Amino acid sequence: MSALKARVMLVDDHAMLRHGMAMLINLEPDMEVSGEAGDGEEALAALKAEHHADIVLMDVSLKTLSGFEVIKSIHISMPALPVLVVSMHDEGVYAERALRAGARGYVMKQEPGEVLITAIREVLKGNIYLSKPMYARLLNRVVTGNSESEPLVNSLTPSEFEVLHLIGSGHSSQEIARLLSRSIKTIETHRFHIRTKLNLKDGADLIRYATHWISEPQ
Repeated sequence: MSALKARVMLVDDHAMLRHGMAMLINLEPDMEVSGEAGDGEEALAALKAEHHADIVLMDVSLKTLSGFEVIKSIHISMPALPVLVVSMHDEGVYAERALRAGARGYVMKQEPGEVLITAIREVLKGNIYLSKPMYARLLNRVVTGNSESEPLVNSLTPSEFEVLHLIGSGHSSQEIARLLSRSIKTIETHRFHIRTKLNLKDGADLIRYATHWISEPQ
């Protein structure tokens, strides 16, 4: 591998999507894919063992560890290694959460390839990359303090949001407790607060909401 090229690691549980991104990235003269992982645990193990990457591209929906947990782990153990989230989930709901976890940018998978390449270069420069509408939205919130138009899901705390995301991914309370290294009692408390804030009547309603919410762009 050329030392002049930025090394990109891809983390996504869809092999065909990783292949497509790799083809796109490897066409660029200043970057190349140096590694791939299909889940969060595999990604962290590879980074800790080899750490041959200048930037990590990853989704927040992964089969094992929550994507947010992976971002936090990278941010804590390898703070100089930037993470760019590439996801199908609505930037308006997920981007700010990803930045708080330690990511340096957010790109939706529906965007053209040139947007992804631009985002990679911006993050490698040390900048934060978001779409122009998302930049404007966050700036407006800072300036005006107005959050009246925000969806109910944005009233959730970071922990509650992560639990909702994992419920929507099909995980039980026991699995969520293991993935987040928390007690089942804590997860059940989060589930109760989520139902209350989202006006959901019971656990079955919560599962239906979470499953639909995570599978459909908001």
